[in-house]
Amino acid sequence: MAKSIMDTERQFHIRTLPEEVGRYVILAGDPGRIPVIAEHFENARQVAQNREFNVWTGTLDGEKITACSTGIGGPSAAIAVEELIKCGADTFIRVGTSGGMDLKVYGGDLCIAQAAVRSEGTSREYIPIEYPAVADFDVTCALAEAAKALSEDKNGHRYHVGVVHCKDSFYGEVEPDSVPVSRMLNENWDMYLRSGCLTSEMECAAIFSVAAARHVRAGGVIGAIWNVERSKDGLEDNVNEDVSRGIACAVNAMRILIKKDKG
Repeated sequence: MAKSIMDTERQFHIRTLPEEVGRYVILAGDPGRIPVIAEHFENARQVAQNREFNVWTGTLDGEKITACSTGIGGPSAAIAVEELIKCGADTFIRVGTSGGMDLKVYGGDLCIAQAAVRSEGTSREYIPIEYPAVADFDVTCALAEAAKALSEDKNGHRYHVGVVHCKDSFYGEVEPDSVPVSRMLNENWDMYLRSGCLTSEMECAAIFSVAAARHVRAGGVIGAIWNVERSKDGLEDNVNEDVSRGIACAVNAMRILIKKDKG
């Protein structure tokens, strides 16, 4: 039988070997964010880099842990999670950024994703459209506990737990009136707002759906850079691109999960 191009020792896209990946994985879109996350690990080193996938592995509280970038959007995030699972990973936390939706969310706030609106395409190739993209309960609880410890009751420093909106087109969110399907986008956005969506991002629905299909754990902490709706209404807001609190939340949540898994 002819050998497939997929029959390689290293994973086809992320270029890792099983021994180079930990059970626990922190995911981020930006490849440049991965070394920053890895600074929280012990003995961290880069094990692979290909395309948008930058992979570092070290240890955390005695357990092997990996940080991997996914690029922007669901398709590449799904690829990363699939191949990390093939290498033995079973617990994922996405740490990302977003534009706030609910008026209670200010720039700088953390949003723990309980579930994600599947307003994108990747998740439809994993689970039926009627099935929700839901985060793992234990991962969500760990993230909420970690976020609470890092938060205070003032604008830009709070945390929220709820549903996030996930889409494929960034400009479909920020410039919907510039495209032919503007009416559909605006109507859908209004429905999600009225349903209580906290913030809008691009990867959680795909990650949660792959996790459901492959029977692994996943969750997400998403920092709001600003609030789209507060800006539209001319309300007070913050613009905050600092991802350090979100990273700390993800790392501390992994510590909670590691301790719980050890019993």
